[in-house]
Amino acid sequence: MSRIGRLPIPIPDGVTLTVSGQTVSAKGPKGELSLPLHEHVTVEVKAGAAAVTVAQPDVKDDRALWGLFRVLIQNMVTGVTKGFEKRLEVQGVGYRAEAGGKTLKLFLGFSHPVAFPLPEGVEAKVEKNVIVVTGIDKQLVGAVAADIRSLRKPEPYKGKGIRYVDEVVRRKAGKVVKAAGAGS
Repeated sequence: MSRIGRLPIPIPDGVTLTVSGQTVSAKGPKGELSLPLHEHVTVEVKAGAAAVTVAQPDVKDDRALWGLFRVLIQNMVTGVTKGFEKRLEVQGVGYRAEAGGKTLKLFLGFSHPVAFPLPEGVEAKVEKNVIVVTGIDKQLVGAVAADIRSLRKPEPYKGKGIRYVDEVVRRKAGKVVKAAGAGS
């Protein structure tokens, strides 16, 4: 038995979870998400909770799908109620970000500013040197945050670049220059 997959998914008030064929849809106060199901996975919605089952629970691949789809549906329910956010920190002299509509403008030490287009369903705001990426789809929010970070990853000598707020960047020691006249 899958320890994660067998747990019921609680459905809070204001959220409707519907199953039509091999598609699960969640609708809540923040928006609507849908997920196509694998052919071995079924979802039943009863009395404020949803249960995920698989065709053959003793097969290893089906047990993996069981837990995976249970967590994906749980993330959909959480997304349409609370939403998700990732925080990125911009560090470096002259490095900054500006949010404007569906585009994030980044000044990262290049000869030109980088215009990063935000996909549908994702928003970004800038608070001082922190970029806050928000949305209802956990996968999309994480992918956009990773794409923004990849524009200028933090370098190990001065730590300049874009990093997650809770990320620890291992720093390296730079070159050690001998004092003049000390060795002669």
